[in-house]
Amino acid sequence: MSDDHLADEAAGAAATPREARSGLFRSIAHRLAGDREVLPDEGRLPSFDRATSWLNSEPLTPAGLRGRVVLVDFWTYTCINWLRTLPYLKAWAAKYGDAGLTVVGVHTPEFGFERELRNVVAHSRNLGVDYPIAVDSDYGVWDEFANHYWPAVYIADAEGRIRYHQYGEGEYARTEMVIQQLLVDAGARDIDQGLVMVDPRGLEVAADWHSLRSPETYLGYDQSSGFVSEDAAYYDRPHVYDAATRLLPNTWDLSGDWTQGRHAAVLNAPGGRIWFSFHARDVNLVMGPATAGAAIPFRVSLDGHAVHGAHGSDVDADGSGVVNDQNTHQLIRQSERITERVFEIEFLEAGVEAYCFTFG
Repeated sequence: MSDDHLADEAAGAAATPREARSGLFRSIAHRLAGDREVLPDEGRLPSFDRATSWLNSEPLTPAGLRGRVVLVDFWTYTCINWLRTLPYLKAWAAKYGDAGLTVVGVHTPEFGFERELRNVVAHSRNLGVDYPIAVDSDYGVWDEFANHYWPAVYIADAEGRIRYHQYGEGEYARTEMVIQQLLVDAGARDIDQGLVMVDPRGLEVAADWHSLRSPETYLGYDQSSGFVSEDAAYYDRPHVYDAATRLLPNTWDLSGDWTQGRHAAVLNAPGGRIWFSFHARDVNLVMGPATAGAAIPFRVSLDGHAVHGAHGSDVDADGSGVVNDQNTHQLIRQSERITERVFEIEFLEAGVEAYCFTFG
């Protein structure tokens, strides 16, 4: 995700073919290359003083980190682009921590519920993020770095100078080689020159960029696109929608009693549905109950039929599921040939907030 969300998708897609090579080829190419990359000096490592709180660590400062290589990662826990990078971040923190690497995750929220500290605590624990986290609910650290993207990685050398950055997914091999180079420059010895191998699961699995033709799509009117029945006259007030009989590619519609708010579509009565005509392997939806602790049952279908083996990790084999948390939910993962299809989700009770579709 970024200020230009489609640009993020394209950037990730462009980087993916490098990472699609076999682990053996990448390992051999890395060992035989032997050339040091000339890394620019991009300025001093900015301060973390404007973080609203810290998790897994006392507050860190550039001065206190001097002598260590520092990888700063901007993230927010619902961002699908960031979730796909997480296996690498955890692997690098584990492999190179004793050699002098400190990974600092800066959690800067996109949605309002991601500003709540209890949610950041719970989701960082569930995701296994045990390296230091600067909670950046007021965008203070984001502004210090003049950052515009989730995810964004900045790597500083042992002298506290930023030497490398990466926006979006991909470039994992190059990023790791930069880490190794800066650690060696800092005096680390016996650095394993092999590259980490990861085993991503669920939402962490890289997108199928070759078949991905559907963009990140917001349901709140502030950033919405492709909403067939959108009408400014109904913003922020309940309206009973009748879904279109046919959807063009990458358009969506509602049926039932919904309120399209600035940031989300909110269901006011049971039986509301969302349709989306998409072309991708995966369908994900950022959603959750409007009332904390509520559990809202739903069921999904493809082209009006049961999903069978195409259900995502948050859906049972019969297409049913329950949303009880504001998070990114994987609803569809297909294994057959990818074609244009119509996804449908029906909520059996009122009270869901639907924020954003992403695809993979």
